[in-house]
Amino acid sequence: MINNSNDKQLMTFGKMPIANNFINKKDFQNEFFYEMKVGFNDEYSLFKLLEHPKPEQMFNSKYPFLTGSSIYMVNHFKDFSNSIQKNYLNNQNDKIIEVGCNDGSMLDFFQNKKACIGFEPSTNVAEIAQKKGLKVIPEFFSSKSQEAKSFLGNTKVIYAANVICHIPDLNDLIKNIDAFLEKKGVFIFEEPYLGSMISKVSYDQIYDEHVYIFSISSIKKIFKKFNFDLIEVFPQITHGGSMRYVVARENEYEISKNVKIYEENEIKEKIHNFEGLKSFKEKCTLSKEKIINQLEQFKKQGKKVSGYAATSKSTTILNFCGINDNLIDCIYDTTPDKIGKYSPGMHIPIKDYKEFDRNYPDIVYLFAWNHKKEIFNKEKEYIEGGGKWFSHVEL
Repeated sequence: MINNSNDKQLMTFGKMPIANNFINKKDFQNEFFYEMKVGFNDEYSLFKLLEHPKPEQMFNSKYPFLTGSSIYMVNHFKDFSNSIQKNYLNNQNDKIIEVGCNDGSMLDFFQNKKACIGFEPSTNVAEIAQKKGLKVIPEFFSSKSQEAKSFLGNTKVIYAANVICHIPDLNDLIKNIDAFLEKKGVFIFEEPYLGSMISKVSYDQIYDEHVYIFSISSIKKIFKKFNFDLIEVFPQITHGGSMRYVVARENEYEISKNVKIYEENEIKEKIHNFEGLKSFKEKCTLSKEKIINQLEQFKKQGKKVSGYAATSKSTTILNFCGINDNLIDCIYDTTPDKIGKYSPGMHIPIKDYKEFDRNYPDIVYLFAWNHKKEIFNKEKEYIEGGGKWFSHVEL
């Protein structure tokens, strides 16, 4: 069992709303807030939220994020699925489970869809996947699900993408994985990587859905408690720096040299223990001061500043820094469920992206900085016309 008694508080980001709860003006008075405190557990080398909302408050019928809205991510998931099919499946009838399949964008790439199921608790996006003909269970991942009974003990691959860090109860998660996997089955998942977050000071990776920010050291220690080995790791550029982990039962597979190499690098970079991460608090505070000073300077210069992409991550930046519509007049976005609403906590209006090129702002705060390549290619006209981009990370 994973014990939380050794958690130590590293810092607090103050009062935070639900990151994806883009709201109407009439709901301002009843908005939910919690204190976003982060800490570290030395026993498991685990960076984590010390307080967080209940999963049901975040993942429900109003969840606004769709995986398929990003061409870049869809292509990434195509490559991810091809890698699984090439390296970990023996035949087309091998059973596959996706944890948190969203709109089914990745599940849809597997050749034998009859051998695949997905779990997705946000019913609105689960319905989109179901309409594609995919077998999706609109529930949280559980070995007790009656619809997944035939997958117990004989699933070859369980995989997830940017989902496992959302699950507070890791004990229950790994027990469910153990119940589904066959003897030589593997669990493959990728998540935002602690090493990337620390080096870039990209603290917007921290929000209610990201209960944990994992590292090689933490994954190795956590799964060892349940008699699993971390057998391979693959760095990814998604989400501003992620890591793909491959886990299997002890002694079933040879452990890649990469695991030791990256683990030793984490020790060198001092991200494996509480003491080594103390400077992160100071770096976040300095970033906050820099952002506020820059936005106030733009304001004095009479510059029009707008936001680009109403992301979950933007909620952390806006609320931690206290940025309101006096400093950023609006945020442009393409998601229908967000347009016409207001950002969580700071209540900056969300406008339809179609209006962006009708009245270009002087400065754009890029909240979706991790998609900058895709965005900059899309916004060549704005850039060539002298438009400027700004963010809390280096662009």
